[in-house]
Amino acid sequence: MRAFLHKLRYVRLRDVLSVFALIAALPWAFRLKRRRPHIWLLCERRSEARDNGFWFYRYLRLHQPQVDTVYAIDPRSPDAAKVAALGGEVIPWGGVRHWAYYLAAEYNVSSQKDGKPNAALCHLIEVYGHYRNRRVFLQHGVIHNDTKFLHYENSRIGFFVCGAKPEYDFVRETFGYPQGAVHYLGLARFDGLHDHHEEPFVLVIPTWRKSIARPARFARHLDREAQFKRTSYYRHWHGLLTDQALHDELADAGLKLAFYPHANMQRFLDEFKDGCDDVIFCDWRENDVQDLLKRATFLITDYSSVAMDFAYMGKPLLYYQFDQEDFRRYQYAAGYFDYARDGFGPVCETLGDVREALRRWEERGRTNEDVYLERGRAFFTIHDDHNCERIYQAICDWGRS
Repeated sequence: MRAFLHKLRYVRLRDVLSVFALIAALPWAFRLKRRRPHIWLLCERRSEARDNGFWFYRYLRLHQPQVDTVYAIDPRSPDAAKVAALGGEVIPWGGVRHWAYYLAAEYNVSSQKDGKPNAALCHLIEVYGHYRNRRVFLQHGVIHNDTKFLHYENSRIGFFVCGAKPEYDFVRETFGYPQGAVHYLGLARFDGLHDHHEEPFVLVIPTWRKSIARPARFARHLDREAQFKRTSYYRHWHGLLTDQALHDELADAGLKLAFYPHANMQRFLDEFKDGCDDVIFCDWRENDVQDLLKRATFLITDYSSVAMDFAYMGKPLLYYQFDQEDFRRYQYAAGYFDYARDGFGPVCETLGDVREALRRWEERGRTNEDVYLERGRAFFTIHDDHNCERIYQAICDWGRS
């Protein structure tokens, strides 16, 4: 009950209005279910098609065209055209039509827990109303923290895909899912990581912070430039982007810095540009993060799961963690993954540590260290380009059970 009351704080007017869209969609869903009983509805975030949802949809369109696939996305999204180019049925996100397909679909498949016509209302009927549709969670990234919102009691997800063996063991043993609900199959987007190459830039991707990226009405003061620039998050990342010694070392090595903050922090992108003439700023509307990861020669992150994708490719990286205690207190509790023990690169707490780690990498001829390569092999015991195929077969088997 406490969790339910806490979530009520985040209910918006459009969440309430979605009740009427749901009611209006019921007759349509009933007819749709009778005419097309085997719909697979796929999506990611409202405005994106570049993660596991898109990669799995692409696989179905190219290799399983007999599947009745539908993709939901905002038609104004920069990714809408590439979804449509695959030739399947594409519907606008939200509204009566999306609700009808959500209710009629045999499988609702998404890389996001809230990949639904309305996250708040769907959560209410799935978790508290016991609406049992067949939901497949493809994941947004390899889980390495104890993400409480993904525990079974908070999600009721029926089919949970994992991308790494330790992650699978952790989720299966601690998240409370019924036996057979959690599967180690590899992430769908990993199929696209086997043709990577390196270009002369260091990619900087910090993850988000709940205390900054809250819904606007709970953090209006942070929308003001002066307030945001007083946060530790801004000071440290802007300090890295403007560090002259770092830029000089990278310039001597023929490298540039490219900055791509988490999707939840992209609204602050312009605030980082002051004094950063030599940095490439990557707007999410114009840059696919997987493409950036495949092209980057080195990664700097903090706690982001993009490090897992980089490690999957065997590429070198480092973690810049200047706020470990606060991150654990206010963001995510620690899971099975210890960065010093299990990480795929050195853990740096100061900017000096970052410069030193990059200097050592350059002295090694820009090669990755054996210890981190070995950790990657032990972490990803499945390493091939058949992840989508495995997921498809496993879902079919689930449907027949």
